Amino acid sequence: MSIVVTGATGHLGRHVVEQLLEKVPADRITAVVRDETKAADFAARGVKIAVADYNTPETFGSLFAAGDKVLLISGNEFDKGRVGQHKVVIEAAKAAGVALLAYTSAPGSLTAALADDHRGTEEALLASGLPYALLRNGWYHENYTENLAPALEHGAVVQAAGEGRVSSASRADYAAAAVAVLTGDGHENKTYELGGDEAWSFAEYAAEVSKATGKEIAYSPVSVETYTGILTGAGLPGPLAAVLAGVDASIEKGELVVSTGDLSRLTGRPTTPLADAIAVAVKG
Repeated sequence: MSIVVTGATGHLGRHVVEQLLEKVPADRITAVVRDETKAADFAARGVKIAVADYNTPETFGSLFAAGDKVLLISGNEFDKGRVGQHKVVIEAAKAAGVALLAYTSAPGSLTAALADDHRGTEEALLASGLPYALLRNGWYHENYTENLAPALEHGAVVQAAGEGRVSSASRADYAAAAVAVLTGDGHENKTYELGGDEAWSFAEYAAEVSKATGKEIAYSPVSVETYTGILTGAGLPGPLAAVLAGVDASIEKGELVVSTGDLSRLTGRPTTPLADAIAVAVKG
């Protein structure tokens, strides 16, 4: 039996494979990648590498085996029909008779367009009859901490989220939850609503950035329309800008506050505080 991780060289996938290596022998891990060269470091440590692409169904034809546990990390090609891509993996997993397919989804409370592909994938997974685990990941610290430059340059955090709050956590936290599900028992047909222990507002985020950098950073709330224009002005395609601005509208409505405690329960530890993530990003 293998533990198979799709998107294994992506931001989240790398964390998952690294943490799996701490818990299971390398030869029990299969990293599914599109570009084998990006997984050379994993291969050198004994991880099995499988080359496959969501857009090429035949590459998944014989990838899985009966009894495997699979982590389907959602794709990031928003313009290529992500539900169809994910169905390629689900159908191949069903044909092989895998023991569990875990999927990185979005919080059940999220109504923004970003969630549509996740809901469609969840429906396909449940309809398949496969034993499943829905890992409904909340927002990531890194969505903000990896893009501090504009805030530092302009002395302002600009979002369209009003006074809404976010229960974010680090990628490493969400990866640890996935690893707990992939290596543990009793997670079949479970849905986990995952988020950080502490919800924060963008005013608090701006204050933390100020504290960490010594620069005066204010929170400047704008309308969804204005924010969409800012994102397209920064070079984002219109449809993606609209999706991201839509997430801010959901934040204002409280849809990214996740208060279940599922994430810290699965990992057995508190989630990473936002201030710690900001401190790391500033040092980096």
